[in-house]
Amino acid sequence: MTKFDRAAAEQMLTSVFARWIQDLDLSIESLESDGAVLRMPFSDKLCRDNGVVCGQALMSVADTAMVFAVSSAARAYRPMTTVDQTMHFLRPAANADVLAEARVIRLGRTMAFGSVTLRTDGDGRPVAMAQLAYALLPDGK
Repeated sequence: MTKFDRAAAEQMLTSVFARWIQDLDLSIESLESDGAVLRMPFSDKLCRDNGVVCGQALMSVADTAMVFAVSSAARAYRPMTTVDQTMHFLRPAANADVLAEARVIRLGRTMAFGSVTLRTDGDGRPVAMAQLAYALLPDGK
């Protein structure tokens, strides 16, 4: 049985995602059989005028982390597209890296569902929570 490992995940960072996602400088903290944890380093370029990481960056890291979680659960990357993302912002993220812990809730033949909890490094309190759904596409589509 094939295993989706760190080498495959690292390769995905540079080959699957849009260039502006690559510009977030994400790194893979861990991979599990049903999930993944990604790190988004703090940067002023991600902040609004008040020094808080913008919601668009938080939504992007949540969506990206879930792609890794689905790939890990499926034991390989498979083309997919986000069909739904619901995000709840709970408190500001400022002056710290953001960790996105993604878990697959259900992996089907054509759809995948999951949740992501975002926290700042060193603080266990959630910054945001997301629920996501993906359509799993045939190869080459």
